Amino acid sequence: MSTLPLISIVTPNFNGGEYLESTILSVLEQSYPNLEYIIIDGGSTDNSIEIIKKYESRISFWVSEPDHGLYDAIQKGFDKASGDIMAWINSDDMYHAKAFFTVAEIFSSFKNVHWLQGIPTTFDEYGRTVACASLQRWSKYNYYIFNYEWIQQESVFWSKELWNKSGRKMNTNLRLAGDLELWLRFFRYEKLYVTPALIGGFRQRSKNQLSLDSLNEYRGEADSLIKSEELSKLDKRIIILYNILSKVANFIRKSRIFNVDFIVNYYERKYFHYPSVINFDRIYQKFKI
Repeated sequence: MSTLPLISIVTPNFNGGEYLESTILSVLEQSYPNLEYIIIDGGSTDNSIEIIKKYESRISFWVSEPDHGLYDAIQKGFDKASGDIMAWINSDDMYHAKAFFTVAEIFSSFKNVHWLQGIPTTFDEYGRTVACASLQRWSKYNYYIFNYEWIQQESVFWSKELWNKSGRKMNTNLRLAGDLELWLRFFRYEKLYVTPALIGGFRQRSKNQLSLDSLNEYRGEADSLIKSEELSKLDKRIIILYNILSKVANFIRKSRIFNVDFIVNYYERKYFHYPSVINFDRIYQKFKI
């Protein structure tokens, strides 16, 4: 336990009793020995409190009181958090088995990693994993050119150091795109590393799902946040270069003149600063296993 970093997980909840227990169990059944689990309930009137009390001996802190929405609840949770590694999981989403051990091993093995995402996955209403996206590397420039779909919040973890650098806060004035606003601030300081491991998943429901029902509103908030981001002269030059490169590459692909992807990959590595993929082969090599 003394060698494993403390991981702080926050779960915001409001009348989410239908799936809350599955979320709580996905955290507690990690059996990760250095865990700080915080639940912030917004004054639920369903069976949420009964479910939370069922597990309160294994929960580090919980409270049920009115709040000002999702990101206010998350902020309350992080204000209580003291972990070396941080994340939040909403009260209908879940973590995959042993995810915390994977996260801890990567952060401990690679000191340059302060922000990590696993492969995005989707659960259905029964908790079955029904979709697994392809691995995608991310650069801040993806966001600056409005290519932000999607860094999956359920699979993202970050260091306390990055949280402190970026202001120690969620934007509680936002209704939907608080995660994207946080990622924009993280990109000012660190790269987002990815791993092909399964970390967390988003539960897709057939009804009453704000994130899907309000997708256009989310995009509106997201676009406004990106437009307001202050870019350096170098950033603006790189974006122009990348847009030209993309247009030329698409023309060559359509013309089938030659395989242009190796050229695109070279410039992406050179200018877009894509980080390396963190996989277990690299961990084994590091420790010569």
